[in-house]
Amino acid sequence: MLTRLTLTDFRSYPALRFAPGARVNLFTGPNGSGKTNLLEALSLLVPGRGLRGAKVSELARRGADASHGWAVAARFDDGLEIGTAQAENAPERREFRLNGVKPRAQAEVAEQLAAVWLTPQMDRLFTDPASARRKFLDRLVIALEPSHARAIAAFESASAQRNRLLAERPDPTWLNSLEDTMARHAVAATAARLALIRQLNTALEGGAADPFPRVTLGLACAIAARLETHPAIVVEDGLRDALARARPQDCAARAATLGPQRADFLLTDSASGRPAALSSTGQQKSMLIGVVLGHATLVGRLRAAPPLLLLDEPLVHLDEARRAALIAALNASPATAFLTGTDSPPFAGLDGACYIVAESTIQPA
Repeated sequence: MLTRLTLTDFRSYPALRFAPGARVNLFTGPNGSGKTNLLEALSLLVPGRGLRGAKVSELARRGADASHGWAVAARFDDGLEIGTAQAENAPERREFRLNGVKPRAQAEVAEQLAAVWLTPQMDRLFTDPASARRKFLDRLVIALEPSHARAIAAFESASAQRNRLLAERPDPTWLNSLEDTMARHAVAATAARLALIRQLNTALEGGAADPFPRVTLGLACAIAARLETHPAIVVEDGLRDALARARPQDCAARAATLGPQRADFLLTDSASGRPAALSSTGQQKSMLIGVVLGHATLVGRLRAAPPLLLLDEPLVHLDEARRAALIAALNASPATAFLTGTDSPPFAGLDGACYIVAESTIQPA
């Protein structure tokens, strides 16, 4: 459980030292008081761009001394300490400290802590472009397989180099090498996505998110379809050959037309078979909450420590029955959860601590 959070020149907070009083913590207050900024700070305790996807330089408090940057640090009841801050002389890069020591790779941080979140912007997840759904799925994957982030990054780097090379006079040997790298990491990333989907579907079928609607996750992806019937090495060879054949069209498109960046994350209601994309906003929200709760259960089971649950305005679009179901699920879950809302009455029955956020200060309710 998180026992201390410290912010320095982060967003609206010049300085904050906060000790959560419970496993479930609710922050209430008017819009613009700094509630979501708190959740964003917590989301940055794991690798990635956080729940807003902001640039590193955008996280600094306005008016703060730019030479010092911003910082977020946390301590947990098992003694784990994680800190992250804007890198010195590199305004768009951030660094981590793990128990006071700079880790060799950010995956070391991800191996110690996982976090998953829902924000009001994600209510549009199934009407947004597929890239948003891939990012959501990949966060779920990384919580169980931290190396997944490296596979995605390696594919994207090799793909970008190949795109530049195709626009010039391509060296076939260098292209072959880049396409080999792309194929290996594309298959590894897709296999990790499929593994998470299988595990989470099994957990959800077993009632891990009850009483929320049971849902089925899927992946629309040519590579995934091949992996269902062929060994990974065969799929790699086929993708490598396909990338070589696609060079003319990829040169014209200035982008790779094959790879995990073409996949789409699917979600359907298990009982009716109705896709999330055809469901109401409230139904979609219920589906996503069910996935997040089931994922927290799965992570707790496989990693022996559940993730941080960061739920920004989670009751929006939920009817009374679903609001009560979420509160009951959070009370029963072992996960450390941080929630926000404008008022506390809708959260009646929540077994945790309630705080009022005003002008970037936190006081017990």
